[in-house]
Amino acid sequence: MIFERQETDKWKVEVPGARWFRADLHVQTIDDYAGGNVKMPEGLSGDPKDHEVLEKYARLFLRALVKNKVQVVGLTPHSPRIDEHSEASAVWRIVEEWNAGLDDDGEPFRDKIYAVFPGFEPSLNTGKAGLHLLFLFDPEIGYERYLRAFTLAMGGVSPWKNRTLQMSQKGAEEVFAELRDLRKRESSTEWDYLVLAPHIDGEKGLLSALKSQPLQLFKQGEIAGLELQDSQTPEKAWATHPKLRKEMEKRHQAFFHASDANRLGDLGKRYTWVKLASSRIEALRQAFIASDSRMRIGFEQDADGKLREINDSPDVATNKRPWLKEVTVRGGASFFGGLKNGKQNETVFRLSPDLTCIIGGNMTGKSAFLDGLRTHIGASLPKDDSVRKQVEERGSYKFAAGSPYIDLVCPGQDPTAPPNERWEQWPAQFFAQNELQRLSQESATIEGILAGLIPSEMDNIATRNTELKQMDSRLSDKVKEIAKLDETVSEVEQSYQRTEQAKQALTAFSEAGVGQLHQASRKRQLWKSAAEEIQDALKQPLQEAVRAIGDAKLPELAGDGVDWENLDLSGRQHKIAEDLETITQEVEEWISQVSEVFSTITKRENAIRGEVEQALAKRGYDAGKLREIQELNRQASLVPHYKSLFEDKSDKLKEAETTFKYLLEKRRNLVEEQRLAFDRVLNGVELEFKGRIRARRENDADSRPLEKFLLDMRKPGITRWWHDFVEQNKLLSPCKLAECFDSDTLAEVNMTEMVQKTFRENITKIKRYELLALRCPDRYVIEARTDGDSYLPLEQLSGGKRISVLLSLLLETSDERPLVIDQPEDELDNQFLFKTILPVLKKLRGKRQVIIATHNANIVVNGDADMVIQLDATARQGWVACAGAIEEPAVRDAIVRTVDGGTESFRLRKRKYGF
Repeated sequence: MIFERQETDKWKVEVPGARWFRADLHVQTIDDYAGGNVKMPEGLSGDPKDHEVLEKYARLFLRALVKNKVQVVGLTPHSPRIDEHSEASAVWRIVEEWNAGLDDDGEPFRDKIYAVFPGFEPSLNTGKAGLHLLFLFDPEIGYERYLRAFTLAMGGVSPWKNRTLQMSQKGAEEVFAELRDLRKRESSTEWDYLVLAPHIDGEKGLLSALKSQPLQLFKQGEIAGLELQDSQTPEKAWATHPKLRKEMEKRHQAFFHASDANRLGDLGKRYTWVKLASSRIEALRQAFIASDSRMRIGFEQDADGKLREINDSPDVATNKRPWLKEVTVRGGASFFGGLKNGKQNETVFRLSPDLTCIIGGNMTGKSAFLDGLRTHIGASLPKDDSVRKQVEERGSYKFAAGSPYIDLVCPGQDPTAPPNERWEQWPAQFFAQNELQRLSQESATIEGILAGLIPSEMDNIATRNTELKQMDSRLSDKVKEIAKLDETVSEVEQSYQRTEQAKQALTAFSEAGVGQLHQASRKRQLWKSAAEEIQDALKQPLQEAVRAIGDAKLPELAGDGVDWENLDLSGRQHKIAEDLETITQEVEEWISQVSEVFSTITKRENAIRGEVEQALAKRGYDAGKLREIQELNRQASLVPHYKSLFEDKSDKLKEAETTFKYLLEKRRNLVEEQRLAFDRVLNGVELEFKGRIRARRENDADSRPLEKFLLDMRKPGITRWWHDFVEQNKLLSPCKLAECFDSDTLAEVNMTEMVQKTFRENITKIKRYELLALRCPDRYVIEARTDGDSYLPLEQLSGGKRISVLLSLLLETSDERPLVIDQPEDELDNQFLFKTILPVLKKLRGKRQVIIATHNANIVVNGDADMVIQLDATARQGWVACAGAIEEPAVRDAIVRTVDGGTESFRLRKRKYGF
């Protein structure tokens, strides 16, 4: 019976490259029905050899796997047939149903269960009681060859006799040799097998059957893994068998947990997380070989010594850690988009949630892709100007040129989130080419790296840092508010004092008789105005009328029919002229009398004024103030207004000063809390790195804010004092300097009397507030052990050593934020990579997404990349030439060509090394 695998893209679409699966590699089936240990599932009856019963059993079995979240299973009955005379096999029916069957919901079983490996567990003639081993096969072996392999392993012996498991006539090594020969002879289809050792401490387990050097017996290294007991962890097993660990590491073997279930409900009761890039035996073998990066025991001991499931499962579908799955760039003038054959070109990057390596020749766009991501999501840019400029140029003018369509897929995140929230969805840490080297002397970066070492502290440290920066800003703003209020209070106080003085002056005037003076002045003014009005209105016109009438000449009186005798016009003219003359004389006399009255009143006013001026002089007031009486009255009327304004502004000033003191104290407390948190981090560094790296804190060491404050005074004495102080490697906080100023102890900070005098003359009230508002951040110094117990600070190490230390700190952490590094190997030697960086990269599997652009084969191959993306390009356009897991032949070829110098170069090195 030939097996034709039905392929599915479901798993690779969900998680590109190699991915984590929950595997139970040791389960029983009703093929062992004859032994009596395996029962028919509840609700299923009939002859297990019956085709319909077997089909129902297979579906129930697969549904139980799905229910118990088992995605990779090894079917390992003691016999692969219901009985030795039947061709019915539950194992093979399960394989067929998984490959081509549909669940009741219409979804293929192969889209719910990643891999099903047919196998068996014979009892081999090795050791006193026999040796049980698990043999797993690719389904491509086919049913007939699968049965033939079992017959070969048993040496013709029936597996069961009176419900007792029988021992094969062949020993383990003989079976291994025959299976290798079978695979060599019958390789028309690609299939492979894997051997595991179950219940190793049991009577028929590997360590009991072969008490003397159990692993050395198998020189070919056929056994890939050893099954732990249900209650064991690797540490407990190694403690029980002290020599075992060294032998397993030498042969790249690994422990695993499995259920050995004989009931459907127990499937997956014990399991192991395995990382696979394909559902083949070779992928499973690679997982055991690279167990430090591709396997995780799914259980740990609790406080009572009992096993419990681990909380931090490596599967991104369950742990919800942030990761970037896919990036699409289309159109625009982008290096990865643009036009191709007159149409919009599109490039899709698919990334692993664990380690993705981006490879390619020079100028193929590796840095453009990483820098483009950095600028697109709005992550922080390099602080170094030259590095930042390069990142911006590659990000803006290469990756995002011409405003292409750019789409990021971050599983579990909101795809409709606005651009300013992209970094929140995928909060990656980026390090561009040469950036790590430049960052080695930046205190803020060192602080951030250290904070990431202890996740329980990291969020609180970041929150406090944000609060401290906000507090700095609030204190600075509060100083400006105090300065403005202080100036306003001074101005209002002066106005208030002026109005009070005017009010006091008016009181003194009143007591001096200024009221009578005002009355006299008003009378004088009234009389003066009346006289002037009469003179202006009457005098000139009346005189003109008198002259006009007196000078008037009437014509001669003649007939003309007028009764001239009775008119007497001339007489009347003389009469009017006389009357007008009399009136004129009366008016002049009246005006003269008015003037006399005005003169008398003026004399009276002057007499009163003299008395008032004498009275004011006795009270200490200048008599000239009398001329300002109206202005004094106006100012005096504003006393309530200025009093209220003065009190209001004074209250606000006191309130601002109180708030400043509160904020200052709150910031002091935050600083202390931050220092305590970092003390825990620094202690953790000592423990984590076992003394090869350590870190310490220098309080208030970043003196740039204080230096700017002092130098901005532009006083030579103060400037010289500060430079001398710094040259002596002394540290000074702004609060300490203010304290010395307040307590008159500036000599404690090496100020001479002359400098103290200058300093005091320049520290006004507001300047003192400005000084208190300053904060000199702490500085963290990382030191690496050199020889013996000697340590050197990071800045005194060679460039490569600096990056080595920083990479160790970045990687050896529980920080879950994605990490993106561009060519970290530029200044690192391969020995450090192999001994330090690569083991850490492997430990990060299932915990953190890491994306590295590299030319180094060690990182790609020995780092066991889960996804490799090979880029190629012309001068104007780049594309993904190849992508996939390292197990895939096309990807392996791309690695050899791109980062290993090509096949011939690889072979030549191999020959020269004598391997």
